[in-house]
Amino acid sequence: MRRRISLLALLLTAPCLFAAEEWQTLFNGRDLSGWRANVMPESFSVVDGAIRAHATKPSAHLFYAGDMKTGFMRFKNFVFEATCRSEPNSNSGIFIHTDMTTRDSALHLAKGYEIQLNSTTKEKRKTGSLYAVVDLAQSPVDESQWFKLRVTVSGKRIMIHLNDKQVVDYTEPDNVKRPPERAGRLFDPQGGGIALQAHDPGSVFYFKDLRIKRLP
Repeated sequence: MRRRISLLALLLTAPCLFAAEEWQTLFNGRDLSGWRANVMPESFSVVDGAIRAHATKPSAHLFYAGDMKTGFMRFKNFVFEATCRSEPNSNSGIFIHTDMTTRDSALHLAKGYEIQLNSTTKEKRKTGSLYAVVDLAQSPVDESQWFKLRVTVSGKRIMIHLNDKQVVDYTEPDNVKRPPERAGRLFDPQGGGIALQAHDPGSVFYFKDLRIKRLP
C-alpha cells in the first residue's frame, strides 16, 4: 500500500515538475500582447511576424510583462532564445536582470546586463558581447541575416550562444566593482526583467521566436 501511495503521489506531482521545465513562448507573432515599453511605445511594432525596434529618439526598451497589469515579469535562472536580424548600421541589445530605472538623459537602462547587438564599423563591442564586461572584437554572425541568440543564466553565471556557438561564459565575481556609470551592471538576487532595446532613430532591429525556460 505504501508503494502504491508513493507512486500515486509521484504521478500527481510529475505534471508540475515537467511544467517548470517547459518552454514559454513570449511573442505571439501578431501583436505586442504581453510586452510593455518603458517609454516611447511607438518605437515598437510588429512587422511580418517579428517585433520591430526603431526608436523615435534615444532610447526605448520593451519589457516582457506577460499578463501583469503594471511593471514587468522577473526571471532569475533561465534559458532565453530569440531569432534576430538588423538593417544596415544598426545598434540594439537585449537586457536581462534589469528594471525600468534609467541612468542618463538618453534613457539607457541603469541595471542588469546587456547582450550587445551591434556590428557597425565604428563599434568596438560587437554582437554577442556581454556589454562592457566581456567584449568581442569581431562579430560571429552577419546581422543582415536571421541569427539565433541563446542566453543562459544560472546563479551568477551567464553564457551567450550565437547560432549554437558559445561566445561568452562569464561568472560574476563576489563583491565585484563596476565603474560609476555602470554601477548597476550586476545580477539581481530577485531576478529581473528581459527587455529589447530600440537604440536610436538610425537603427532598426527585428526579433522573433522569443521564448524562455526557467531553470531551478
